[in-house]
Amino acid sequence: MTFHESQTKAIRHFKGPMMVLAGPGSGKTTVITHRVKRLVEEYGVEPGSILVITFTRAAAQEMKQRFEALMEGAGRTVSFGTFHAVFFAILKRAYRYDASNIVREEQRIQIIRGLIDKFRMDVEDEAEFTSSVLSEISMVKGEMMSLDYYYSKNCSEEMFKKLYQGYEEALAGKGLIDFDDMLVMCYELFHQRKDILAAWQQKYRYILIDEFQDINQVQYEVVKMLAAPENNLFIVGDDDQSIYRFRGAKPEIMLGFENDYPGAKRVLLGINYRSTKEIVAAAGRLICHNKTRFEKEICQVRGAGRPVATSVWEDARAETEGIVKGIQDYVKMGFRLSDIAVIYRTNMEPRLLMERLMEYNVPFQMRDALPNLYEHWITQDILAYIRIAGDELSARRQARRAEALRIINRPKRYVSREALEGQVISWDAVKAWYQDKDWLVERIEQLEYDLRMIGRMAPVAAVNYIRKAVGYDDYLGEYAQYRRMKPEELLQVADQVQESAGGFKTVDAWFAHMREYGEQLKKQVIHPQDGETDCVSLMTMHSSKGLEFPVVYILDANERVTPHHKAVLDADLEEERRMFYVAMTRAKDRLHVCCTKERYGKLQERSRFIDEYLGTGAAK
Repeated sequence: MTFHESQTKAIRHFKGPMMVLAGPGSGKTTVITHRVKRLVEEYGVEPGSILVITFTRAAAQEMKQRFEALMEGAGRTVSFGTFHAVFFAILKRAYRYDASNIVREEQRIQIIRGLIDKFRMDVEDEAEFTSSVLSEISMVKGEMMSLDYYYSKNCSEEMFKKLYQGYEEALAGKGLIDFDDMLVMCYELFHQRKDILAAWQQKYRYILIDEFQDINQVQYEVVKMLAAPENNLFIVGDDDQSIYRFRGAKPEIMLGFENDYPGAKRVLLGINYRSTKEIVAAAGRLICHNKTRFEKEICQVRGAGRPVATSVWEDARAETEGIVKGIQDYVKMGFRLSDIAVIYRTNMEPRLLMERLMEYNVPFQMRDALPNLYEHWITQDILAYIRIAGDELSARRQARRAEALRIINRPKRYVSREALEGQVISWDAVKAWYQDKDWLVERIEQLEYDLRMIGRMAPVAAVNYIRKAVGYDDYLGEYAQYRRMKPEELLQVADQVQESAGGFKTVDAWFAHMREYGEQLKKQVIHPQDGETDCVSLMTMHSSKGLEFPVVYILDANERVTPHHKAVLDADLEEERRMFYVAMTRAKDRLHVCCTKERYGKLQERSRFIDEYLGTGAAK
C-alpha cells in the first residue's frame, strides 16, 4: 500500500508523544492501524502492551477488524476499546465491579423523575427536562467542577444541587455507578494508589487515541497518568471537527497538547481523499474564520468538480419542494437514494421536508430519534384549546376534564383544580364555584368568549388567536424564564404548529393530517441498521460526523438556525462554525446549501457561514 509522506511519517513514529492533525477524509484510521502493525512487526513491541482508544464501540470494533485483517489474525492481544470500556476494566480489577454495577439509562431517568416528584417541581416536558439535567450532571462530573461554582442551565442552582445530590445518593444506595463515575473513579484511584497506576502503566506502554478532539478534561487527566513516564502517547484528531462542547469536549485540550508535552512531534494529514476541489476549498475558506485552531492547509487529490450550489428559497415550503425535486433529479441521473443526505442543525428543522418526502413517496431514514411535533406539550396545549372550542360551539357547551385542566391556567387564570369537577366540565358550574369572586368569574367568561371565537376560525387563525389574543405566547415566555431557557426555543415550537396549520382550511383536515403523519413516521423512518435499504439519509450536523455521501444538502442555512440562536459567546460561534464545516465536508461530489428568505411570517437572514465559504465574508 502506498502512503503519502505525512502518513508515512506518522506510521513510522516509534517512541514519545506525537500529535497527528487529521483533516476530513485524510485516512486517519489507515494511519492508526498501520502504525500499530509497524510497532508490532518492525519495532518488536508486545501486542498486549498497545492500547487503542476510540469514542464509540462501533469505531473500536471497526478498527480492530481492520487491524486484524492487516495482521492476518496475528497481534490479537492489542487492546481496542472506548474510554468507558478501558476504564471500567481497570475498576473491575480494583473494586471487583461487574456489569450489574453499571446503572441503566432507564434507571437514571427514573431517579430524576422521582426527584422531580419529591421536590414538587413544576415541569411541563418531563422527558426533555430529565434528559437535560442528566446531561448537566454528566458535564459537571466530566469537567470535575465544584457545584459551588456551577450555574445550571435548566433550573436554580439550589434545585440543581438537590437533584445532583439526590441522584448521587440514589446510585450509592443501589451500589451503582454511571459512565462518568468510571472516569472520575479511575482518576481518584490512580491518584491514591500509585502501585495500581504503575501496574497499568507497565501494561499499556503505547497508547493511541482516535478522535482526540472529543476528549474531556477527566479523560485527558487519566490518559496523562496512564501514559507516564514514557509518554508514548499518539493522538489523532482534528480540532476543526470538535463539536461536542456540550459534553465537555473542547478544542483547547488538543491545542494545549504540545504545552503539556513540549517534545511532542506534530504531523498534518493534509490531503483530503474524499471531496472535490471545490468542496475542500469552500470548507477551508469557512473554517479559517475561527481563531482558536491550528492553522492547516488542506488539499485534495480528486480534482475539480461542481461548485458548491447555494440556493435561496422564498420560504420553507419552496425550499423543501426544491430539495425533493433535486433528489428526484439525482435519481434520474443514476444516483441511488442512499447516495444522498440532508443535514440540519437541530431536529426542529426537518419536519416540513419529511412531510414532503412522504407526499412524494421518497423513502428516508433518520439517524436521530425525531420527536413528533404534534406530540409536543406545546402542540397538545394548542390542540386542547381548539378541541374545547369545537365543543363550545356544539349544543353541549362542555369540555372534557383532562383538556380543561390542560389549558385552564395556560396562561394563568388562577382557577383551582377543585373547581373543575367531574369528567365533563360545565363552565356555568365553574362560574358558580367562584360566585363570590367576580374577577375569576370574569376570567371564565373571557375564556368562554375566546373559545367561541377560536371555534369559528380556520386552523392558522385559531392558532394565532390562542397565541396572541388568549396570551399563550406570554405564558411560554414566563415558563422559559422559570426554566432558564430562551423564549425563542418554545416560541419556535408554536411557530411550527402555526406553520403546519397554514396548510389546511379546516380543523378536521388538519387533525387528519396529524394522524397520517404519525402513522407514516412510524412506517417510513427506517432504522440506520437497515443500511442496505435504498433511502435518503436525514441527520443533524452532530450525527453526520464520520460519514460521507456523494450528494449532501444542508437545510436552513439561516442566521439563528446555524449559527444557532443560543450561540452568543465567541467560543459558541466557533463551535457552530465547526459544525457547519463538518456538514460541508461530508460531501464527496455535490454540495447544496439551502436557505430561506422568510419563515413563520418573518424575514430571515442567510447564515454568515454562506458568505464565509463563498469568500465574500470579512476574514477575522
